[in-house]
Amino acid sequence: MAAKIRVGIVGATVTPGGSGWGANAHVPALKAIPEYELTAVCTAHEDTAKASAEAFGAPLAFHDIDEMAASPEVDLVVVCVRVPWHKDLVMAGLRGGKAVFCEWPLGANLAEAQEMADYAREHSLRTVVGLQGRSDPAVRYARDLVARGEIGEVLTANLSIMGAAALERGAGRVWQRLASNGANTLTIAGGHGIDAMCTILGEFAEVTARATTRIKTWRDTDLGQDVEVDSPDSISVAGRLESGAEVSVQVAAVPVGSTGTRLEIYGREGVLILTSGGALSTGPNKIYVGKGKDPVAEVQAPDEYHVAPEGTPAGPPRNVAGGYARLADAYSASGDAAFEPDFDLAVTRHRLIDAIERSSKEGRSITL
Repeated sequence: MAAKIRVGIVGATVTPGGSGWGANAHVPALKAIPEYELTAVCTAHEDTAKASAEAFGAPLAFHDIDEMAASPEVDLVVVCVRVPWHKDLVMAGLRGGKAVFCEWPLGANLAEAQEMADYAREHSLRTVVGLQGRSDPAVRYARDLVARGEIGEVLTANLSIMGAAALERGAGRVWQRLASNGANTLTIAGGHGIDAMCTILGEFAEVTARATTRIKTWRDTDLGQDVEVDSPDSISVAGRLESGAEVSVQVAAVPVGSTGTRLEIYGREGVLILTSGGALSTGPNKIYVGKGKDPVAEVQAPDEYHVAPEGTPAGPPRNVAGGYARLADAYSASGDAAFEPDFDLAVTRHRLIDAIERSSKEGRSITL
């Protein structure tokens, strides 16, 4: 490993039509952390690759992922493109013997995620998945508060995620209308939010769920016509955690009046609440704690829970940078130091989403 972790990123582009997440979240995050060097950019076309590399200050530009994965100038391949393309690009990075950071969802389905995770494990390759909530200061602090018994034994919890529905979409997002493409309200808003909850409370043991599509058409602004939608946009889950706590989850994309995210955790001795105007994975989040007869009051995560470097831009780059900072610590500790979230953790989350989908389809509880 070089003195700096040299990154090759696929999906960061300065041209219209890109997802935006690579350029707007990953690139600023990487530039905020001295342990990293953005060495290469890979896009689908030579001209956009060169333009993007120049814009981001990367010395190398590729329009072939296999060439970037084979480059001795790249230590870590970062994949932040549309979900249906994840598997091919991730596998190219892994076949090149590289560590790979893939945005969430890891795959379009559980089988794809499992295949990538198995290959990485069999070849002893380090992996990272972009579940940024695990690097959020409020989420990490809430986890420790619960673990040390601040509110006593957790009895029940409720997670509500009400996001804004995008009913008009261009080519950059209209592909999400198909559930088979793996990027929708359940997998993205639900996946990130549920993962943050599981970070704090542990994993599910059983789920009973409904996943439905209430908004059945979107306006394709490029075609100027309505298109059919089968991606779920209203999800309800009743579940039992491995700890025995009973939980409920509601995730929806709503046209008007979205309220963001609220996680309420009720213990024998108190209550802990996390709120966000958007998503727990991107923040900013607020924590409230109430014990006994004391009123619920806001508490602040101590400085040690803020892992993103000072000066990291607010918004999406902040928790992405936190993940990169934690990864750099794992690298410096040992080449074999454990890091989470990795691809195996991603499979756990995909398995839960698959159970939610099967429960809804089959009308029964699913044991995990």
